[in-house]
Amino acid sequence: MLIYLIPNVFFNFIIAYASFNELGYTHFFACTQSLARLTLPMAIFLPVVLTIDIIKRVTDAAHQKAIEFEVDDQLNLKKLLTRLSILNGLVTGTLVLSSLLFAQFILSKYYKLNPTAMAILVGSLAGILSILFTYLPIRTLKNYLNKRVILDSVEVNNS
Repeated sequence: MLIYLIPNVFFNFIIAYASFNELGYTHFFACTQSLARLTLPMAIFLPVVLTIDIIKRVTDAAHQKAIEFEVDDQLNLKKLLTRLSILNGLVTGTLVLSSLLFAQFILSKYYKLNPTAMAILVGSLAGILSILFTYLPIRTLKNYLNKRVILDSVEVNNS
């Protein structure tokens, strides 16, 4: 989880901070470097990429017998990857968009946002999404994993 958390928080904070500092301030939707312009693509594509990556890593580890679970033979992995990654991206993107719209509705259309605070917010959101979409795909995949049974050969003496 730390492999996803640290780089996502760091890079998304740096990208947002550099973008917002260029203007001195930012808005929710207005201007070229708005908060929505940075957070919406991240909120949609980060869950998609993490879901695909985590499921592939776990299923590859199961096929290589690196973990104590094996994948159910009836699982259509491509269908699961496609359905789950698109669902995760759409739900997260919708939640972030509705949060931004709600915040703009409560505040003003021309409310100026502090660039440092917004960069911290974007970095924190990336960290939360990294943790969440490392955990959720594994939780979903647990339904299709079976515990590997290792049988030892035992000699039975018939006396």
